[in-house]
Amino acid sequence: SYANNQRAPQPRNMIENSMFEEEPDVVDLAKESPSYPIDTDDVVYEPRSSRLLVRGLGENDLDEDEEDYESSARLLGMSFMNRSSNQRSAASSYIRQHYSGSCSMPSTKTMVVGVVVLVLVASMLMVLYFLLGCNFTTAGCQKTNSTMDSIYPNSTNGELFPWADLRLPCSVHPVHYNITLHPDLTIMTFQGSVSILVQVLNETKNIVLHSSDMNIIKATFDGKEVHFLEYKPWQQIAFKFPEDLKKGQYVLNITYTANLSSSYDGFYNSSYVDTNGIKRVLAATQFEPLAARKAFPCFDEPAFKSTFTIKMTRESKYISLSNMPKVITTDLKNGLEEDEFEKSVNMSTYLVAFIVADFISVSKNVSVYAVPDKKEQVQYALDTACKLLEFYNSFFKNEYPLSKLDLVAIPDFLAGAMENWGLITFRETTLLVGSNSSAIDKQLVTSVIAHELAHQWFGNLVTMQWWNDLWLNEGFATYMQYISIESVFPGLDIDTEFLNVRFKALAKDALNSSHPVSTVVSTPEQVEEMFDSVSYEKGASILLMLNATLTDGEFQKGVTQYLQKYKLSNTKSENLWNSLSQVRTIFNVSEMMNTWTVHKGFPLVTVKRSGTQVTLTQEHFLLNAENSTDDSSLWHIPLTYVSDKCSVLSSCKQVFHLKEKTATLKLPDQVKWLKFNVRSDGFYIVHYDEEGWKDLIGALKEDMNVLSCKDRAALINNIFALSRSGKVSFRQVLNLMDYIRNENETAPVTEALFQLGQIYRLLDKRSELDLASRMTDHFGSLMENQSWDLETSVSKMTLRSALLEMACSLNIRNFCVVIDSWIPSDLMRTVFKVAAQTDEGWGKLLDMYKHSINDPEKHKTLEALASTQDVWKIIWILQKSLDGSEIQTQEFPLVINTICKSFAGYLYAWDFVKENWDKITQKFSVGSFAIQSIIMSATSQFSTKTHLVEAQNFFSSLGTKGSQMRIVQEAIETIKLNMRWMENNLNTLQSWL
Repeated sequence: SYANNQRAPQPRNMIENSMFEEEPDVVDLAKESPSYPIDTDDVVYEPRSSRLLVRGLGENDLDEDEEDYESSARLLGMSFMNRSSNQRSAASSYIRQHYSGSCSMPSTKTMVVGVVVLVLVASMLMVLYFLLGCNFTTAGCQKTNSTMDSIYPNSTNGELFPWADLRLPCSVHPVHYNITLHPDLTIMTFQGSVSILVQVLNETKNIVLHSSDMNIIKATFDGKEVHFLEYKPWQQIAFKFPEDLKKGQYVLNITYTANLSSSYDGFYNSSYVDTNGIKRVLAATQFEPLAARKAFPCFDEPAFKSTFTIKMTRESKYISLSNMPKVITTDLKNGLEEDEFEKSVNMSTYLVAFIVADFISVSKNVSVYAVPDKKEQVQYALDTACKLLEFYNSFFKNEYPLSKLDLVAIPDFLAGAMENWGLITFRETTLLVGSNSSAIDKQLVTSVIAHELAHQWFGNLVTMQWWNDLWLNEGFATYMQYISIESVFPGLDIDTEFLNVRFKALAKDALNSSHPVSTVVSTPEQVEEMFDSVSYEKGASILLMLNATLTDGEFQKGVTQYLQKYKLSNTKSENLWNSLSQVRTIFNVSEMMNTWTVHKGFPLVTVKRSGTQVTLTQEHFLLNAENSTDDSSLWHIPLTYVSDKCSVLSSCKQVFHLKEKTATLKLPDQVKWLKFNVRSDGFYIVHYDEEGWKDLIGALKEDMNVLSCKDRAALINNIFALSRSGKVSFRQVLNLMDYIRNENETAPVTEALFQLGQIYRLLDKRSELDLASRMTDHFGSLMENQSWDLETSVSKMTLRSALLEMACSLNIRNFCVVIDSWIPSDLMRTVFKVAAQTDEGWGKLLDMYKHSINDPEKHKTLEALASTQDVWKIIWILQKSLDGSEIQTQEFPLVINTICKSFAGYLYAWDFVKENWDKITQKFSVGSFAIQSIIMSATSQFSTKTHLVEAQNFFSSLGTKGSQMRIVQEAIETIKLNMRWMENNLNTLQSWL
């Protein structure tokens, strides 16, 4: 999937995230979870595998009264809403047996023996209590040790549920599903029936599978009606049998009803208003990662692959789509028709998809669907998908295995896109291109299409065994999107975008709260949290590093063998490394790459040169290293370097494999300077001794073209990171930045603007306005040289947009903004943001937002509306984007992100998040990319002790509704880093400026 994340003003996440959906709140099985202070200084954050987080237990309804956010914001961030959530006790984890009857009076001897036995039993219980860490409460004892496996939870009817694990048992596997569905788009419910052909692999008395939020009417097993049990916290149902089921195949039938989801996952209802003002409704699906179980009972884990046959009953005014081509449509009379689709290939449940809507389409080798009003905006996606599909068929040497491929723009869709096999769903913004869309808009659309098409092989054809290896899906799809676009659409300058992506991944992975690429994942919340920068961007970055180290097409050859060997099955990371090792003999690919997937973080390589002898040292790079635990991680680093002898041509690159803590490199000749990590293809940063930095900076000031623009951008990125960690002084950063006055290439300038922009926003929040506005003096002449004329180069558009947006935000240039005038499409957002600062301009923009059918334009307009400095407009847009009344709820993370960039809005946004946390976590699931984005946007610019304490108190008060999220640890760590940076560098910055 492709999340929606943002590093710089350019949109992207895919993510993937990234990927904002509503799910039931999350609570702990324990009766109560105590609050505790959050502090990342003394502990390394690990996934919360020991606590059982489960979804679906009831929560108190929210008070709908609006708060006075203006007065609360005046408290300058003082906490006023640190309340603990009221939670119901979970069902007892075990049941007690009661005995009745009479017995005779025991003898004295018997009583003495009885007392002794009781004392022994009590002693044994106390030993068990302390050894197992068991908390005996009225709610029972949590399962905290494998020896407690015999303790099962109670199902909804009070009977003992026969399974006690979040993961399903492996004794029964699905073979084929026959699914029949009938959604009613008037009352927003659906009827369903599923017939599952199952294979019993090991004799068992139980069949356990997933089901969530369903009313099961009837179930039969091999034709006989059977009783079922349900354990809602784990979204599981079970069928118990009096005798062991023998090995073989059986048929399980389940009939049920359910509501169409009102959130963004499962089988959900969506709506839009057409150009005639008429509200249109539709139903669509979003199953990744854990929501197929909300549409039909199933074995909802990636490894339980199966085939599927789907039938959909609909009103005749709609069409229906699914993964496979339609076989036949049957007229059921009464205005209803039933579509039956071909039997699918073997695939995971999260890739199943179906849609009922009134869409139109255009077709070539693929088909693109959209609402009728936007039919003119689908041609670019159609042409692009056809070209990329041809590239992938050739690159992977495995033809796309299905007989059709549909790309569908959904009006109300949370993720950037979803790679459902044969039926890829998109946000309208990431698929549709209008006549006034810019080349930058096309770059985004092309990137998302390329990402999702890559998934048809990586993720769909070959799928990770479990979510701990999500990077095999997302890292590969992210890497292949850049490889494919660079080959098929070289004019889109995707190389610079990929460089920015690598810088983003380094920033995330430099925190103590990061995690290994492949890590332990147990709970639903941990699964959600895997959709982050590490799985996507770091995964792609280490694949680039590997490909850059291999030669003669070895990477492509190894990947092709991997796909051929494991097609239609599931894999782990080592399967990929083994396939690549078979085509490479000079070094062990598995040995090298395991060091990059098992360890969290990345190495800092320190370079000290004495004549022709270079001493190289590696260590785990952490921004907050002084408080980290001892870390002896070692990476196998394929170090690359160039020197003044030869530095720009690709043939200049030299390679040295650093596997130990320290090694010595012997140069053949004397050199003036060395630059390591050529073009930043490696996932590490480099620190030089004082002479090394002096030589490099001197070379840049003399002639910056001695290094490629990527290498110059990497030096800027690395030295800011080193400064933030305390490895170099900020004065050294400023020394390097002196050269930037002569810079005119996009990559180094945008990286410098991004780094300075982060500092600018910190200073702005501290009311250091004069200091903040003078930080861009180095770019004055470059800003003045930008024009408002039509530009065709994506690289130059990106540079111009970044420079002029900074200039506008600092009022460096006076712009006469007339919205009715022609504006280059790549500068719309910049101009709109200026216009939004007046009442008249803001009103015009709001009217444009409501009536525009051009989605890139709507996106830019919404960002401009959220950039207002008017308090009441800020409050209005926060409320409307959360309740979804005038701004779609899918845009709430973007609204929060934009508002928090301004001094006027960031405290209001933080107060709003605190006040509405319960409502937010109903809209977006705990751990999801949406929640990650909201938390970081709201807190990442705090730099005072007051805000640190307030954030710690608030997140601690959340209990199981958020305090254990990795992103919370990241937020606290970031605030502390901001505090330290301001304390150490504010005086230096003041004297420099």
